[in-house]
Amino acid sequence: MRETPNTSAGLTRRRLVQGFSAGTLAAGASGQQADGRRGAAKVNIGIVGGGFGSSFQWHQDPDCAVAAVCDIRPDRLQRLSEVYRCGNTFKNFRELLKHPGLNAVGVFTPAPLHVWMAIEAMKAGKHVISAVPAGMSVEELEELLETVKRTGLRYMMAETSFYRPEVITCREWAREGRFGTIFYSESEYHHEGLLPLMYDDRGFPTWRYGFPPMQYPTHCTGIIVPVTGERLVEVQAIGWGDGHEILKTNPYRNPFWNETGFFKTSGGRCCRISVDWHIAAGGTERGLFYGDRLSFIMSRPEGSPN
Repeated sequence: MRETPNTSAGLTRRRLVQGFSAGTLAAGASGQQADGRRGAAKVNIGIVGGGFGSSFQWHQDPDCAVAAVCDIRPDRLQRLSEVYRCGNTFKNFRELLKHPGLNAVGVFTPAPLHVWMAIEAMKAGKHVISAVPAGMSVEELEELLETVKRTGLRYMMAETSFYRPEVITCREWAREGRFGTIFYSESEYHHEGLLPLMYDDRGFPTWRYGFPPMQYPTHCTGIIVPVTGERLVEVQAIGWGDGHEILKTNPYRNPFWNETGFFKTSGGRCCRISVDWHIAAGGTERGLFYGDRLSFIMSRPEGSPN
């Protein structure tokens, strides 16, 4: 039974977020733009993964160009090429890394491949932005962190919750001291409807097949940690499952649809995090913060304020 997630993995993941997510991918000297603004060096990025990876706007940024795209599936490779108007297409990831002029790579492949691809890209001298989660184990994440230190390159785990308007506002309020002491916080990630994503169009299981909820906590930790400024250092978690075939046959040996953890922070406060794949409620990524001077509660999906 997986009732107590490994806190070391979460801590390593948060170090990566805190250490690298505030920066841009570009490195080097700034250049003077035509309108007088100081801009970062041009980012020539290669996008890997034509599912989720085709949903961004890299090509709309004047300081960024999609220089190459990669996917093993022809249909997704074509979609990447069309979306980003890029003719440099690759079916082989290692061949993409050899493309001249490429200085960054976006990794949007199945979660178990994230660390391997990020490390290979940095070994090839490329900065990396990666979909979540950053990795699957403490050992993977330690290797990722060591690669960042050794190469001096930028790594960014692209956690969307960090950039939610409510979270940005709460971070500012916390810096200004408006909350006083945040003594309790909560965050929830509800994602009912994952079943179709657990199979590909041939009926074979995808990486999402039985994926453990607490292996995917970053939509929640990405709300709490940046606002409180405290790491999560202890946890007790309880999971729920109904004995479904998926929960008996997945490669992760995960018996749970949903997991809820009660955490202690490095400052001695407490927080609750809940990640749910099977729930009779609308999808949501939300949080709340209770302070002794100010509290903030993000609305629920049905519009209720608390």
